[in-house]
Amino acid sequence: MAEAKWLLIETFGGGTPPSVIAMGRNIKPFMPLDRILHNRIGLTEARRALDDIAADHVPIDRISTDGRRRTIAVPVAISPTRLHGVMLWSGHPDTEVPPRDPAGAWVFNLDDSTDTRSDDLLDLLGVPPSQRCALRRHSIADVFGSPFVVNTGDQLMALARLVRAEHGTNTQSLWALRHPGGELRALHYSCRQLTETGTDGTTRKMLRGITYDIGPATDIPTAPPPAILEHRVLEAVAAEGEYRAIIHPRTLHLLQWIGPPMPGIAWQGFAAQPAPALHPDDIDAARAMVDGLRDGRTSGRIRVRALDGTWTALDARATLIALDHDTTAALVTLRHTAAPDRP
Repeated sequence: MAEAKWLLIETFGGGTPPSVIAMGRNIKPFMPLDRILHNRIGLTEARRALDDIAADHVPIDRISTDGRRRTIAVPVAISPTRLHGVMLWSGHPDTEVPPRDPAGAWVFNLDDSTDTRSDDLLDLLGVPPSQRCALRRHSIADVFGSPFVVNTGDQLMALARLVRAEHGTNTQSLWALRHPGGELRALHYSCRQLTETGTDGTTRKMLRGITYDIGPATDIPTAPPPAILEHRVLEAVAAEGEYRAIIHPRTLHLLQWIGPPMPGIAWQGFAAQPAPALHPDDIDAARAMVDGLRDGRTSGRIRVRALDGTWTALDARATLIALDHDTTAALVTLRHTAAPDRP
């Protein structure tokens, strides 16, 4: 191993041992640690550090008993009790330790469509400390909005995998972030989808990840989106007063706005806002609309939570779209329901 580089090691779990996802700014495809660390003492010390840091989440900086190896390990945690990864450096005690690029943890709860971000991630994203409590938890749909500049093809891949939600699926991709000052940064993320059992015996579908700042971004690779989505979005140009969204076909959660989001409704899920919700009495009608997509376009009327906590009536038209060759979702066009004419 080049001693001058930090390793980013994921510990997402799910029955899979820790693996290396980055060496310095070079991304690795979930590689076993012994494929990277070939020094026997260094590998032993690294594994011992991983075991210790998993137990107490406390940073480690120590020298091996023979004095030949220094090991530094820093936790990348989503909470005080849940580790997502470790940044580890292993080298000769006299070697100068290089700067460490920032990394932060995040977790999607696919059951309620929310994303929770660690302090490290909020710092990486440029969120001021005064705003962290309000912005720590938000909707998954908000992840796909500003200030990210995304690779369209990878974005569709991410949406497709959220819809499929297969246990043990690993994903890596490169997005970009425009900081408030205007600088564009390259952000790499690695994640794993997991079905977890809580202490109460209930299961949850989770997506656990780490975002890693790998430096200034001057060019982000792109790939063409699937033709079905591209063509239908271009053809379905929103008329005045209409807003379009991609909806998860099973959970009915908002995944992404296509174009500007509809104003006045609760969808971002910030702490000071009402939780995004579909009126309980309209869930069956919404499911019937999704089921009807097998036969073509469908339409109906639903109520969603407004930012003031009330319910807002919307007219909805839906059509089936392909996120990839195997996964579909609903493209829904929304408009405020017109008030009835008064006599």
